[in-house]
Amino acid sequence: MPRPVSLGLQGGGTYGAFTWGVLDRLLDEESFAFDSLSGSSSGAVNAVVLADGWAQGGGRAGAQQALRRFWTTLGTLSSFSPLQPTLADRMAGRWTMERSPIYQLMEMAGAVIGPVMQLPLTLNPLRNLLQTLVNFERVRACEELELFIAATNVRTGTGRIFTRTELDPQKVIASACLPTVFAGVEIDGETYWDGSYVANPPLAPLLKRPARDLIVVQNNPIARASLPRSLADISNRSNEIAFNISFVREMSALKHLSALPDEERGAGMTHVPTRLHLISGTDILTGYAMSSKFNSELAFLTHLHDCGAKAADAWLREHGPAVGTRSTFDEMPVFYPDMVA
Repeated sequence: MPRPVSLGLQGGGTYGAFTWGVLDRLLDEESFAFDSLSGSSSGAVNAVVLADGWAQGGGRAGAQQALRRFWTTLGTLSSFSPLQPTLADRMAGRWTMERSPIYQLMEMAGAVIGPVMQLPLTLNPLRNLLQTLVNFERVRACEELELFIAATNVRTGTGRIFTRTELDPQKVIASACLPTVFAGVEIDGETYWDGSYVANPPLAPLLKRPARDLIVVQNNPIARASLPRSLADISNRSNEIAFNISFVREMSALKHLSALPDEERGAGMTHVPTRLHLISGTDILTGYAMSSKFNSELAFLTHLHDCGAKAADAWLREHGPAVGTRSTFDEMPVFYPDMVA
């Protein structure tokens, strides 16, 4: 009997290709029955693309095919983008973009004038890719899976969760709107930024689903071995820290709530035990330069995919049998990241 599982997918720029690899491996595991997915930023993109492939009988194979098509298309198109690593970047390794003039220009433009206007440089290139490769009517009709996509309301500073039946390219782009690079996304008269500021990924909606096992895919490093050296890297590290605050707090709350005996819970504190699991790539990703999150070369995306698939395979061998029975949550990459990095 397949064991029901929910998936929480972090955002982290092109590190989302690591999550692609994790999903690719998990979809091979027929002992898991996927119930729902949540995500922010690139995690939202992965969730939507997976649902598109899964819908209308596509199932696991369709989801894997859709994910591969999306990420390989992104990597292929990147060869035509002005945002490229320089020869010096390639020689330095770590998939860095530190010396790329366009990378520096994007961040400097955001710091000086702010990407508040819809200009060619401030439009998210994911929009055309999503409109071309994802059938949102099929996503909205995919009743086998529930989706929860987070975005941040700029005016109120609060999060908004978009569910499967209301998703369209605009809402996914809102979830992936990094405000130091892209112009804010307007929905129903409100402007939205990246959902990772409020939930990376949103976990609370998954607790209301039938699945009692929640697997979180972590691809946004909390600790870094080196300090940022440029304005662009400072900006990216600031976002990285901000994106992890909500994640650490939510995981801490879930861990604490799961550990409380019934008599210590408040009267209105209903809780159905949730078994937490974590597949983390931070031990690998912290070794890459912060600017590598903007590197969409096919070789890098494929490398990240392979790292994700390998991490998921190792997790399945060690913890897969525990799904449906007990939590396997590893605290180290979340609460003690300096010891991992």
